[in-house]
Amino acid sequence: MTPPPVVELVDAGYAYPDGPAVLTGVRFGIAEGRSVALLGRNGSGKTTLLRLLSGGLRCATGELRLAGVPVSYDRKGLTRLRTTVQLVVQDPDDQLFAASVGQDVSFGPLNLGLPEAEVRERVARALAALDITALRDRPTHLLSYGQRKRAAIAGAVAMGPRVLILDEPTAGLDPHGQERLLEVLGQLRDAGTTVLMATHDVDLALRWADEAAVLTPDGLRTGETARLLAEQELLDAARLRMPWGAAAARVLRARGVLSAGEAGPRTAEELARWA
Repeated sequence: MTPPPVVELVDAGYAYPDGPAVLTGVRFGIAEGRSVALLGRNGSGKTTLLRLLSGGLRCATGELRLAGVPVSYDRKGLTRLRTTVQLVVQDPDDQLFAASVGQDVSFGPLNLGLPEAEVRERVARALAALDITALRDRPTHLLSYGQRKRAAIAGAVAMGPRVLILDEPTAGLDPHGQERLLEVLGQLRDAGTTVLMATHDVDLALRWADEAAVLTPDGLRTGETARLLAEQELLDAARLRMPWGAAAARVLRARGVLSAGEAGPRTAEELARWA
């Protein structure tokens, strides 16, 4: 029997006060150990969806479930949710507030009432996972943008979530910073953390994510990344371009280099195999 998703929206809808519905009838679950890319045009509801999944917003219709059980929004229910699902917002300055990196990363575990020794251990593991141990005592206002991004993620990781949700985590980073962050996220995934990333970067989604979820005015489509991001009609509805890897796969199939069921390239290195 297949276990239920770690976290799941069932027939969920949401509308901001005095505004139209942003999301309607959304069904979206995240399974254990997956990497998922959430894509869609500006204003499609990506950030709203992330906030519903993390409990920052409450469904106006439908419900949020953890392991198949509806979430209650009392203190006990929200604590259970926030120790399972953690959201990192797009701008790290909206998340960092403590005087130093170490203090900021320790805030969440301390609020859980954990013993001091366990808090220290969690902070040390989170800083090491994000490769910022040397920044433990650095004032947060003296960090570079990339360092602030990683410090914000470390604060979420210190909570020990099963699902880590990131809103445009590579936005504003230079290419080296993007690659370093993706490497870190890959390590977190390999260690057992499920990662959901909202992004506009279709090429990044194709090479990084096991699954994709695409928001359009008609609703949410989910599926295996390479297949979903090769559907031109879906991409047009979401105002997304086709990833170069999917476009290259079309050319390779047209030339008989790839068979119909064979996976296409996700990276330049993979493309070079058929060059």
